[in-house]
Amino acid sequence: MRRQAIAITLLSFLTVGIFGQYSEKYRPQIHFSPPANWMNDPNGMVYHNCEYHLFYQYYPNDTVWGPMHWGHAVSRDLVRWKNLPIALEPDKLGYIFSGSAVADKNNSAGFKNSSNTPLIAMFTYHDPEGDKAGRTDYQYQAIAVSRDDGRTWSKFDKNPVIPNPEKLRDFRDPKVFWHEPAKRWIVSLAVGDHIRFYESADMKTWTLAGRFGGEGVGAQTGVWECPDLFPLKVEGTNETKWVLLVSINPGAPMGGSATQYFVGSFDGKTFRSDDPPDRIRWLDHGRDNYAGVTWGNVPNGRRIFLGWMSNWEYAQKVPTAPWRSAMTLPRDLGLRKTSEGIGIVQKFSPETAALRSAEFFNLKNKNADSKLPLGKAGEPMAEITVEIDLTKSSAGEFGIEAANAKGEKMVVGFEAAGKRFFTDRISAGDSSFSKDFIKGRHYAPRINTDSTVKLHVIFDAASVELIADDGTVAMTDTFFPSETLNDFSLVAAAGNARIVKARGWPLRSIWK
Repeated sequence: MRRQAIAITLLSFLTVGIFGQYSEKYRPQIHFSPPANWMNDPNGMVYHNCEYHLFYQYYPNDTVWGPMHWGHAVSRDLVRWKNLPIALEPDKLGYIFSGSAVADKNNSAGFKNSSNTPLIAMFTYHDPEGDKAGRTDYQYQAIAVSRDDGRTWSKFDKNPVIPNPEKLRDFRDPKVFWHEPAKRWIVSLAVGDHIRFYESADMKTWTLAGRFGGEGVGAQTGVWECPDLFPLKVEGTNETKWVLLVSINPGAPMGGSATQYFVGSFDGKTFRSDDPPDRIRWLDHGRDNYAGVTWGNVPNGRRIFLGWMSNWEYAQKVPTAPWRSAMTLPRDLGLRKTSEGIGIVQKFSPETAALRSAEFFNLKNKNADSKLPLGKAGEPMAEITVEIDLTKSSAGEFGIEAANAKGEKMVVGFEAAGKRFFTDRISAGDSSFSKDFIKGRHYAPRINTDSTVKLHVIFDAASVELIADDGTVAMTDTFFPSETLNDFSLVAAAGNARIVKARGWPLRSIWK
């Protein structure tokens, strides 16, 4: 299997280089996607020696899910990526499922044998034979070490480090961090309908410390996956809260997979949510942001998030080749007090602004009646910001439309009467590959109550990401037009939308 995977990976890299550097139809130009074949969850995200490491679930033999490996890429600026060879491959213990990586600065595991700080990856082994046989103990946790800045990896010879003696089904996705007050490594593990926390001094011997979740807590209509636990300061205060991200599949508000989150406290053993057990908070209200986690070890206390830009309802059917799937743009996370309590706020990581070219429009104090052309960006990649004054607007809804000459369009906007944001891909192109792809508009409730609505939208060849009202709302959707959507307008229905200001930038490809 190793020789086959390496051969196919090399062929994929050569194919991309010879036949078009990331230029295929629908190929993302500002989002990370693998050179070829299947990709899902981001894994092992750690900042080390001035590089952001991105590992990911990867099947090098096909564009659909298969025996999982860890693909690998690195970046120095969070936007331009260098593809590296496969990091971890399946072996006799099983497939390599999702996990995380840390820099062991204090050599707590004893793996250091040079001046380099070891990187330690923790991942789930998935035994396919045990799964097929109907057993429930086919997932367990293991580690691997790199002493050369993540370029090569050696699996620990005494794996698994967290076995599965309770025969727990869906026992996976370890996310590790160093908890300074306890002087311990903490790992969050998804276990069916809840999260378990284990502690260790050396990454090799682990003890169960606490649990969170179970029946009646958060969304429970699917399996919990890909946890991430981290502290964040509340904006404008000295207060620190803990955030727990938990992906769930199925169970999203619009169907399929999505990510929920909880805000509360963590004492080194147990997480406690500040919310009532039945409250559900969604990180992103679009259809295509799943399994996202954050980078560890980032300077200046930044908490940078990246998600898999797809949905399990149709991920294996989307019309892309020779690759399948992409990641979201990186987003910086924060916490803010709002009318609904303390919640996550998001913004596109500032590094993405380096992709801007000269503005193609800049408007102030202007009315949009029905349709206001904003111009063509040339390419489908564009960043647009719009502020609308509700007190001077009469439109029932307004939004940003990306269209082509065939009448296909993707619309992102705000419904005034319902006080909610929306994304509308109903007429954005091909949806024939899955009956689940189009389920009407996608909606997100507005949290802010001020008179100005703010939209920050980034379009790529086949995706759009919205961050609204200074980060209180986020929505991510993919779409598949027959021709490029690069003709942009501000549209208003049944009235006018008063533009306070609006700006737009074409964006440069990260692959050229």
